[in-house]
Amino acid sequence: MTVGNTADVLNTRSLPIVQSTRLGDGWIQLRELLLNLVSGVSHGPVINDELATESPTPKADLASRLKIRLAKLKALAMDPDGLKVDYEALYNSEAYTAYRQEELAALQQFDPQQLLSVEASRAFWINLYNALVIDAVISFDVQKSVTEGRLGMMTFFRQAAYMVSGQRMSLEDIEHGILRGNRGNPYVLGAHFPASDPRLDWSLPLDPRVHFALNCGGRSCPPIRTYEAEKLDQQLDLATHAYLNAEVEVRPDQKELVLSQIFRWYAADFSGGDNLIQFLVDYLPDGEKRRLLLSSGHDLRIVYKPYDWRLNVL
Repeated sequence: MTVGNTADVLNTRSLPIVQSTRLGDGWIQLRELLLNLVSGVSHGPVINDELATESPTPKADLASRLKIRLAKLKALAMDPDGLKVDYEALYNSEAYTAYRQEELAALQQFDPQQLLSVEASRAFWINLYNALVIDAVISFDVQKSVTEGRLGMMTFFRQAAYMVSGQRMSLEDIEHGILRGNRGNPYVLGAHFPASDPRLDWSLPLDPRVHFALNCGGRSCPPIRTYEAEKLDQQLDLATHAYLNAEVEVRPDQKELVLSQIFRWYAADFSGGDNLIQFLVDYLPDGEKRRLLLSSGHDLRIVYKPYDWRLNVL
C-alpha cells in the first residue's frame, strides 16, 4: 500500500500540513522556551557550528552526497542489519572526519527547498536524522543510552542539532516539525512549529512509514538504512515490512496483540482502532501473524512491549 502520492512536486505552502490552529504562536513559543529551560538546552549550539562554512561539496548535490556518506559509515562500522553501531571505530575513521568536514559544512548553507519532490525531501530528512543521531552520540559521548543525563531523552533529542540553511534543526524539529507534518511531540500540546516559523516551509505531509525508517540510537529502534528519492516508496515499504515482522506478536490464546511502543506514542499517526489493524494487515508479510489479524485482529487486546533504550553499540 502506498501512503500519499510521493511523485507530487514539492510545494510546501500547498501541502496538507498540521498548523498551529488551536494554539497560537505565542503559546507554542512559550512552550518551547519553557521546555528548553527545563531541559537545559539552549537554542544556540549546534554540532556543525564550528565547521568551515565554505565547502568543496556542491550545495545542490548535498542530498545525494549525504546518502553516499551515510552508506559508507554504515559499511564501515555497523552490523549488516543496521541495528548496532561501532561508535569508537567511527570516531577514529577518515570517513567520519570527511563527513563532518565536507557534508556538515555545506549543510549550513544548503536550502532544502532545492529538493523538488516530496520523495527527495523526505529521503533527505530521514538520512539526515539518522546521521545526526550517530553524530550526537559521538559528540556528546553517550555511553549507555540517549536517555541518560538531565531529563533523559528530552535533552538528547532537543540538544542534538545541525544548522541547515541558517536555521537550527534538532532531532525533535526534523521528526515532528518536518517528517510528521508539523504534528507536535505526542507529550506536548500544539503543533511543533508556530505558523510564523520559517522552517514550516520545509514541512512534509505525514507518511506513517517514516516511523520505521528513523533510528533513535536505542536497541528497539528500527535499523539504519539509507534512503533515496527514486526508490523511496519501495524502501519505506521494505522498512515497514521488516520492522513489523520482527516486532509484532499475535497471541490468540491470550487474545493479545503485542506491539512496539511506537504505536502507542504515535497512535494518532496510525489513526488508531480499526485503522491500526488495517495498517498492520497491509504491511505485515504474508504469514501466520497476518492471517490471525485478518481473522480475529479486532477482538485482540493491544499490549505494548517495553522499549529498550540501551545504546545500540556494537
